[in-house]
Amino acid sequence: MNHAQSARDSIMEYVYVVVGAAIIAIGFNVFLLPNQIASGGVSGISTILHGLFGWNPGYVQYAFNIPLFIAGVLLLGKKFGIKSFIGTVTLPLIVLLTHSWEPWTDNPLLGALFGGIVVGLGIGLVFKGNASTGGTDLLAQIITKFTGITLGTSVLLIDGMIAISAAIVFDLEKGLYALIGLYVTTKTIDIIQLGFSQSKMVYIITMKQDEIRDAIYAEINRGVTKLPAIGGYTGEARPVLMVVVYQTEFTKLKQLIKSVDPSAFVIVSDAYEVLGKGFKRA
Repeated sequence: MNHAQSARDSIMEYVYVVVGAAIIAIGFNVFLLPNQIASGGVSGISTILHGLFGWNPGYVQYAFNIPLFIAGVLLLGKKFGIKSFIGTVTLPLIVLLTHSWEPWTDNPLLGALFGGIVVGLGIGLVFKGNASTGGTDLLAQIITKFTGITLGTSVLLIDGMIAISAAIVFDLEKGLYALIGLYVTTKTIDIIQLGFSQSKMVYIITMKQDEIRDAIYAEINRGVTKLPAIGGYTGEARPVLMVVVYQTEFTKLKQLIKSVDPSAFVIVSDAYEVLGKGFKRA
């Protein structure tokens, strides 16, 4: 990678962080906060404290994010960098700047769904910039380091306590809406990080390996990889064929396999990103 390309990539990472933080803040103010959806994280804590005491969420987020960022640097090292600091500072700032915006819906279910989508989009962009917006993610990493429990469990415990707190402070329905928002957010982040699955990865176990391989070459024009494998019951060598195809080609592949060997054992999974000849360029 040349110097100019590296500089452009670095600039784009900063753009991702700032734009992502802005999207998170707007989604928070127009969907989550007005409907009292506390779907995890420092934003969820600020929603609860806003409901209890009327405290401005932007200031609450600064009060949590800045100390957590400092603690993260001191306890976990300087791996977070300037981009994460920018994300940590920018998010509450834009929450303050857009705090007076009118809600886009007063329906809590729509608020949870669309708030989850918008916030997930923003977080996904921040992650694409190799940064974070601080908050409870840092707290989860600190807990993991000093207790030994997994990061996923730490995040689940923190967000779970926030959702339970929302159910206590507001009502049970608001707590359930918070869980919906949290789920939608995590799924949206996955889509932003991985993209929609447009390809299928297919494993084929068959006694007619050569015939199926040749048919795939001829009819679909896709490469086939032969993986070494041994049958668990027979102990005999039985290579597995692996092929990646677009979703539009999958039905044809399935019919092709069935026509050559109806008894073939086929395993199919989504392939979210495929780089190389015939697919996306690296």
